[in-house]
Amino acid sequence: MKKIALAVLATLVAAPGLHAAEIYNKDGNKLDFYGSMRARHYFSDNTKIDGDASYVRLGFKGQTQINDQLTGYGQWEYNIQANNTEGGTDATNGTKTRLGFAGLKLKNFGSIDYGRNWGIAYDVASITDTAPIFDDLTYSFADSYMTGRATGLLTYRNTDFFGLVDGLKFGLQYQGANDENSNNTRTASRANGDGYGLSASYTTPIDLTVLGTYATSKRTAPQQALHFGKGDNADIWAAGLKYDHAGIYLAGLYGQGHNLTAISASKSNVYSGFANKTENMEFVASYLFDFGLKPMVGYFQSKGKDIEGIGDADLVKYYDVSMTYFFNKNMNTYVDYKINRLDENNPLGIASDNQVGVGLQYQF
Repeated sequence: MKKIALAVLATLVAAPGLHAAEIYNKDGNKLDFYGSMRARHYFSDNTKIDGDASYVRLGFKGQTQINDQLTGYGQWEYNIQANNTEGGTDATNGTKTRLGFAGLKLKNFGSIDYGRNWGIAYDVASITDTAPIFDDLTYSFADSYMTGRATGLLTYRNTDFFGLVDGLKFGLQYQGANDENSNNTRTASRANGDGYGLSASYTTPIDLTVLGTYATSKRTAPQQALHFGKGDNADIWAAGLKYDHAGIYLAGLYGQGHNLTAISASKSNVYSGFANKTENMEFVASYLFDFGLKPMVGYFQSKGKDIEGIGDADLVKYYDVSMTYFFNKNMNTYVDYKINRLDENNPLGIASDNQVGVGLQYQF
């Protein structure tokens, strides 16, 4: 049974492409194919969530050895929903490019790439993004500045500090402006001005990692005209700790954002915009048993501060309890329970239903 745990641990700590199917490897050129099929169903009184949520995720990851010092690389990842009708108006809902970037890596001097990639602020958020289903993080969202997956990212990363300090990593990132457009493919909540960010982490010999990040971006004129949120810039800082050793996983973070988190409220009219300030905290704990069972508990809270006409209000607040069983490194099943606590302080009227999800996943 211990072989199951060891195989699963190896899968969990590495990037998806590292456990992909190699489809080409010749003359310094390598191309891997990876993916997963996730059969999933939600149970909730919220009809927007309740029901089938199955999807397929596929990707390619390649590299080419230019010379003994320089390597080129690229990655593309795509999500395909399996819970829509064939040919209907909802057929493309949720079907999207998640990642798409290319870059160069110079030995001991780091790598630089450009495209659709992970924002630098996700470096800290990723340590608590471990739930099998309900990973509603407090400040990390796709296409929200540099907090999640986003477009127009120029990223420099360095591991082991130019080969001088084991375990010390840092990254620098610039994001070009992505303004709102007339066909509504990019709304104010998904727009951004020019921005930059950085992150750093150090992993000690006892597998304890200390992390920090900061990012700031210009806000667009339409964003500044919204009801909530004032100021020229949106920014986020966060710090975290992670302990990952012998099946034990503990992680927590705290951070603050300004004009960063999109919010809306229904009164006589629908008001929208961004919280002037948020205080964010996330904690997770899990243990992987030798026979493949992994229980996890977590707590997530984001509190909006001094919201116009409302005051302080919770934007995210829930406990998460999950159980995953790994048949092997390629197949697992899970159940995840989100215990929502927003009804305790919810003047914005955010959905506060409890949710349960079950799933079966095959990955390669």
